[in-house]
Parts: sequence; structure tokens; C-alpha cells
Amino acid sequence: MFISYPDIKPKIKTVGNTEFVFCLVRKKWFTLTPEEWVRQNFLLFLTHTLGFSPSIIAVEKKIKNLQTPKRFDIVVYKNDLPYILIECKEMNVVLGQSALTQTLNYFSEIQSRYIILTNGNQTFAYEKINNTLNVVDHIET
Repeated sequence: MFISYPDIKPKIKTVGNTEFVFCLVRKKWFTLTPEEWVRQNFLLFLTHTLGFSPSIIAVEKKIKNLQTPKRFDIVVYKNDLPYILIECKEMNVVLGQSALTQTLNYFSEIQSRYIILTNGNQTFAYEKINNTLNVVDHIET
């Protein structure tokens, strides 16, 4: 899936020697890590390019039913149901079997229509149709 990121960039501030990025969904500043950079840019893509409202997006929430409690990166809701599950990795992480397996574990609990796996440079998207995941090149908004 090709992502056309908007020209707008995440808000960054430096306090001492630490950089922080503002999350437009959580309305708070977070330490700027490589994964957080990808997450914040993808949130800008979701809101500014695809037009999803920040009010229907959840970030870094606990997935309760997994054996080891984990947090998903981003879930977009539609009609109060999970619509898109997004797993973000830092830019230098290869989106291989390990990353896909992690995302599918989250999907087993979240059951969204779409799954997206991204490292900011590469993005893979899948749509659940008749209990089968199919590769797609766009997301229906």
C-alpha cells in the first residue's frame, strides 16, 4: 500500500536533552522514539489524508484477552466497532513474519475490518472478507 503522507509534520519540542512529540489523539507530549515518530506521522495520514476524526481513533490501549497483556498502536473505529488495526514499527525494522505474527495476535482479539502494518517506509494492508485476509492497496473510508 502506498502512503502519501501530508505536508504537515508532528509538533516537536525539546526539554533539556530530550525531544518530545505531541500526539493529536491523546493530546499529550510523549518522548520522541523512532516508533513514536512513525505512529505520529501515520496519525497525521489518517486524519489529514484519509479524513478520519481524531475522536474515533484510539492509541496505545491495552488488549485485555492476550496471555501476556500488550498494547495496540492505533485502532480506528467506525460505528463504535474496530475498523482499522494499525501496528507501527520503527523505520529500520523489517516488516517480516515476526511483525506480522504480532499484528495477527492483536487482530485475533480486536477483529477489525482492516489490518495495517507499517514502518513509515513500507506499509502492508489487509482486509478481512469472509474470514479471509486479502492484501489491499487502499482503505475504504
